[in-house]
Amino acid sequence: MARPSNTEERRRQIVEGLLAVMAERGYERATIQEVARAAGLSPGLVHYHFHDKQEILLVGVNELAARARARVSARVARANHARAKVDAFLDAYLATGKDADPAAVAAWVTISAEAVKQPEVRAAYEKVAREDLERLEGLVAEVIGARRARGVAAGLFATIQGYFVLAAAAPGLTPKGSAAATAKRMAKGLLDEAAEDTKEAV
Repeated sequence: MARPSNTEERRRQIVEGLLAVMAERGYERATIQEVARAAGLSPGLVHYHFHDKQEILLVGVNELAARARARVSARVARANHARAKVDAFLDAYLATGKDADPAAVAAWVTISAEAVKQPEVRAAYEKVAREDLERLEGLVAEVIGARRARGVAAGLFATIQGYFVLAAAAPGLTPKGSAAATAKRMAKGLLDEAAEDTKEAV
């Protein structure tokens, strides 16, 4: 595999710098100087590689999405039946463990707040959220069919996003390590109910 170019490597460092600073201080307080310091580069190099802070943020949206999707794909690939794939999706986002990334969660919550304020960020955020919801909907449809899948998937996806906000904004509010187990119990209840409804309708 070819090594990334110096430009690609610098851009990656800058994006990682912004995500790290945002996770601690939020977007507004993530100055170019702070981002440069976190990236181990000069502010001049940040300006050379990116037009402004928003451009770095938009690349960061896709970087965080790629990381989360890699965890989802790895976990879903190990699942041996349809119901386990739904649990694997929830684990990929909510389970603690070696591949958990609390700083990425905090950065994602900051991005969601910026999506309310900035149309360009909203468009990027919505695209990622829509694609991830569609992935979950496809997994749910394997269990209960397409007709009921959207509502169940949307409820589970909203639960994930809610846990993200609580983890970033009020870390001690939910019991440590409870998010994935609770979401999977919710999924079981919703999937069982939908399956029963489908049987009765036949």
